[in-house]
Amino acid sequence: MRITVRLFAVLRERAGCAELDLDLPAGATAGDAMAALSRETGIGELGDELPIGVAVNREYSARDAPLSDGDELALIPPVSGGEDLVRVVDEPLDPARLTAAVGRPGAGAVVTFCGTTRDVVELHYEAYREMAEERINTIVQEVVASHGLEAAAAEHRIGVVPLGEPSVVVAVSAAHRQEAFTGAREIIDRIKAEAPIWKREVDGDEAAWVSGTPPPGS
Repeated sequence: MRITVRLFAVLRERAGCAELDLDLPAGATAGDAMAALSRETGIGELGDELPIGVAVNREYSARDAPLSDGDELALIPPVSGGEDLVRVVDEPLDPARLTAAVGRPGAGAVVTFCGTTRDVVELHYEAYREMAEERINTIVQEVVASHGLEAAAAEHRIGVVPLGEPSVVVAVSAAHRQEAFTGAREIIDRIKAEAPIWKREVDGDEAAWVSGTPPPGS
């Protein structure tokens, strides 16, 4: 059977290519493909120096996951996210900081999105902070992998956000603008739909919680 392997960041540089096809025996696993790739490209044993994740057809998978003819296997080094680039904070956000943080030599495009308070005096944000940060970090990792981004960052503010100030910032970098725009859009859309963060609009003497997406399993 034949599969397509996609490589990113340091793995792409080591192999000298972003994508290649591998011929494997029937019943081969993602781990078997990694071993074959190491032999074919001469880049050494993958995972010896850094943790490598695998995704089969854009879904994170275990190394013992079986492969089928025509599958796409992505090998994912540690993504450019983490505590410094994915945060839920009770302080003003700095879009310029996130824009600078995702800059990479291979980035031909950087897209920064800011969601700001409008139409009302202020917004009050409440979050299940620990879970929100974990969920946003997962979203960032998945979007970096699925769109081949160079790096991505996301921050969401909680507490009081006055009129005109940003409540959420997403910044991504990619080799090309299409991937950058698509990645930024997917991250912000998924944050709005999946992160446990709630918004209360305050306008004069009136205040109301904004309805949102029902949580999974509800």
